[in-house]
Amino acid sequence: MDTVATTGGGSGDGKLVANIMHFARALRAAGLPIGPGKVIQAVRAVEAAGIARRDDFYWTLHAVFVNRRDQRALFDQAFHVFWRNPRILERMMSLILPSVALPADEREQEEISRRVAEALRGGQDPEDPDEKEKEPEIEIDARMTWSSREVLRTRDFEKMTAEEVETAKKAIARMRLPIMAVPTRRFETHPSASRIDMRASLRASLRSGGAEIPLHRRRPRRRRPPLVILCDISGSMSRYSRMMIHFLHAVTNDRDRVHTFVFGTRLTSITRHLRLRDVDEALEKVGGSVQDWDGGTRIGHCLHEFNAVWSRRVLGQGAVVLLITDGLDRDAGEGLEGEIERLHKSCRRLIWLNPLLRYDEFQPKSLGMRAILPHVDDFRSIHNLESLEHLAAALGRTGPRREEGVSQWLEMMH
Repeated sequence: MDTVATTGGGSGDGKLVANIMHFARALRAAGLPIGPGKVIQAVRAVEAAGIARRDDFYWTLHAVFVNRRDQRALFDQAFHVFWRNPRILERMMSLILPSVALPADEREQEEISRRVAEALRGGQDPEDPDEKEKEPEIEIDARMTWSSREVLRTRDFEKMTAEEVETAKKAIARMRLPIMAVPTRRFETHPSASRIDMRASLRASLRSGGAEIPLHRRRPRRRRPPLVILCDISGSMSRYSRMMIHFLHAVTNDRDRVHTFVFGTRLTSITRHLRLRDVDEALEKVGGSVQDWDGGTRIGHCLHEFNAVWSRRVLGQGAVVLLITDGLDRDAGEGLEGEIERLHKSCRRLIWLNPLLRYDEFQPKSLGMRAILPHVDDFRSIHNLESLEHLAAALGRTGPRREEGVSQWLEMMH
């Protein structure tokens, strides 16, 4: 039996269709945009391709349900959990529904994301399956309790469920980045300024015939510097970079002169796509233009391309640069130190955002981290909503260029 009928009166046919439908519902619960039309296409595609080989079955469903690069990891994980039984194809040949429950053997347990786990359990939290059945507890003293909003602020992006991810995206869309304004070379009229504008004062005196000279004053015009973001989208950063793309979309639509680049093995500018007001349309454009999602990382090579091609275009007027990466470099830091030093000298402030900093025992031991750290002005974690709020506060205040925390990391490194 090479094909599976999608219609007919047999009870087995209905079970097979229901099986594919249940898998589609799990994917939709995990965050993939799948509707009834996709389910019908999937059934017809399986009928045409057959189920004799597991690879054919996998790529048939993949071709129907996945339309963006950032959806591949979720589909792959959900597929291998849902169709976990190695004899599933033989059972499908017999038109028997597969078991969705995970095996009890701990050696066969794999680490799966909370989004996939929650989707396969029908939206129930695997950590507390009886939570809905419990009666609500009455708290007398609320000083030591945590609200759901507070828990979400501190929850790691990697551990969020599909519902929490959607809530976090809405919170990110409301964020604002108050970067401090800096003086420029241009001037503006201001009555209480200490500098006298001689040209404007003399012109005003001509209007009265020189009988009196009204003094006009001016001060340097202040403007927020350009913001340049370099975001790592390699495999080790994928779960954080996707949330950061939402953050960068909010920032790009909130202010002017924001330039965004993503890099893995190559550098890609996505500034034009993020200027679209609709976030879904923007992410679709980004997914279509970026070719190296979830791959390796060549930080030195990508920074060399940025310094050679883009730095003179976007780093003018004292730009602030956000470097979002874990510092894990496939080239073992080759050429990285020279390029990061040049980048540091070309901008007003270089801030390194590293999700690995969330671990208490983190130490910058890799060659890429040791090359980057001496040339940054601030070193921060970026793994939850709270860290994004702290970043916004840090960019809004004035102070010394280099933060004290960087010096402590340098001492630890030596």
